[in-house]
Amino acid sequence: MLTHGGKGARRALAGIGLALLLVVGATLPASAARRADPGAGCPPAQPDCSVWDDEPGNPGDPGGGGDDDEDDGGGGGGGDVCRWDGRIIACYDEFLGWFNSADGCYYKLEQPQPEAPEGQQWYVKTCNGGDLGSQSEVLLDDPPAGFGAPPNPEELARRALASISLLPAPLGVAPRKRVGPGLVGLPVWMWSEKKTDYFGPIHAEETDRGLRVEITAEVTRIVWDMGNGDTVTCPDEGTKYEPTGDRAGRTSPDCGYDKGYQKAGTYQVTATTYWTVTWRGGGQSGEILVTRNSGIVPIQINELQVVTR
Repeated sequence: MLTHGGKGARRALAGIGLALLLVVGATLPASAARRADPGAGCPPAQPDCSVWDDEPGNPGDPGGGGDDDEDDGGGGGGGDVCRWDGRIIACYDEFLGWFNSADGCYYKLEQPQPEAPEGQQWYVKTCNGGDLGSQSEVLLDDPPAGFGAPPNPEELARRALASISLLPAPLGVAPRKRVGPGLVGLPVWMWSEKKTDYFGPIHAEETDRGLRVEITAEVTRIVWDMGNGDTVTCPDEGTKYEPTGDRAGRTSPDCGYDKGYQKAGTYQVTATTYWTVTWRGGGQSGEILVTRNSGIVPIQINELQVVTR
């Protein structure tokens, strides 16, 4: 119980209600995830997320490339993506040539070119989507459909994107459940670690058949889900909460849930980082949007107990 006659006691409690750092990352191996605070967890669709609390060290880097996201997948095999018999294949292969979707065959000019009637050329034809057992020589008057087509710049951009890692930033929240509960109506602070791996800009490029495409990936915002139906959008990493700082017990200057929770309870806080990947090449440009999700952070909020005399 607390005795208080006004706002002074409420402010004094703020230093208790707002605690230190809870780090949330998606960059540790599965073994580290099993060592996480049992009160925290990962989003159902993101099994590689890890959450840890009061553990020394920094989040690990899983290495370049291979980020799984519905928006940033790339085609393999050197260029555009074509389909044959229900599967995705490269529209160009350096050994087979160009793919003709009309008959499911690749065509490549035979080298050296055998003697041919005027206006005709010999091609090596590989059918069944590239089955070397279905290879033959054909004499054609004109190049087949799709032959010599330049690579798709956006596909090259997606291949460049697949070569880098866009990581969800380790997140900080005050208060946090493990250190101590917060109080109804007090502000909550949210922040992230500002590093290139987590916010960009990250640059990459891809070249195919003389076409070069450059990409730049950068975070444009973080949207925090406070676990009660409210969301908070922050334009950058925010400011770390310092219990002894000038703003202790007050609202965050740039990334906070200022009104705080209005009811006592345990809330599951998550955050989504929004990346914008801009690409340019071949006289074209565009954007690819990618998101990364944090882990789940539990916050305990208690009622403020007041006794008057």
